[in-house]
Amino acid sequence: MKILPALLLTCFIGFSAQAQKLKMPPKPSSGTVYDSVAQPAVPIGGTERYAQFLADHQKYPASAMQKGIQGTVKVSFIVEKTGTVNDVKVETPLSPELDAEAIRLIKSAPKWTPARHHRNEIVRQRVVVPVSFVMSPGSTVTVGAAGKERPILTSAADIAASANPNVRPVVAPDRPTQPVGGTQAFFDWIEKNQKYPLLAKQRKIQGKVMVEFMVQPDGSLTDVRVARKMGSGLDEEALRLIKAAPKWEPAMFQGKPIKQKMLLPVLFQL
Repeated sequence: MKILPALLLTCFIGFSAQAQKLKMPPKPSSGTVYDSVAQPAVPIGGTERYAQFLADHQKYPASAMQKGIQGTVKVSFIVEKTGTVNDVKVETPLSPELDAEAIRLIKSAPKWTPARHHRNEIVRQRVVVPVSFVMSPGSTVTVGAAGKERPILTSAADIAASANPNVRPVVAPDRPTQPVGGTQAFFDWIEKNQKYPLLAKQRKIQGKVMVEFMVQPDGSLTDVRVARKMGSGLDEEALRLIKAAPKWEPAMFQGKPIKQKMLLPVLFQL
């Protein structure tokens, strides 16, 4: 009589295991790539940091700026089980130079936390990220009477990336930020207040210092830094100019002011 419960328990466990085995879905192939999963892949550090990385490291091709080409390049790629990115390709081409820059950005970006599916197993997932290239109004290359090239004013795109299609990405503003009084007034202010460093004059160094900054909702310019240095005092003078510059009109999205990152070449010509 003491053996019977043990036998019944053994039979019950065996039956349950068999029933569970019949109900479990077949194990997916190790090479299967999913478009939709239970737990989507996410960039390490979160989507906001990933978007900031893309914005900080974007290099708007000069040829595209001169042609006035802007828009969004949708880039697809596979997040591998290791979190690395593979099979990067353009889904919606915009122009050869912008397509190439979008691919370069994605390949250089941080790794991802891989997706999970069936029984919480790590799987490969295909992700699509929109990479935006936006120029502010009036962004053109002109030559003044003295033969001096005017700087090109461009915005660095704020990109949101997520493997979850239900997560809304950060989009371009309805009205991009711009200097109070217009870009021409801002360029005139830069030229009037520029103090050419003596060392750069002695060395006959001229060119563009690329400066990044954030235009806040109140129009103030913050987080000013040199993105591409030239040395000989030119970098310091470019920073001084932007920090001392007048306020801008903030970017607008759905009727509300928002912050927007900008990239500005400060021109130095002898």
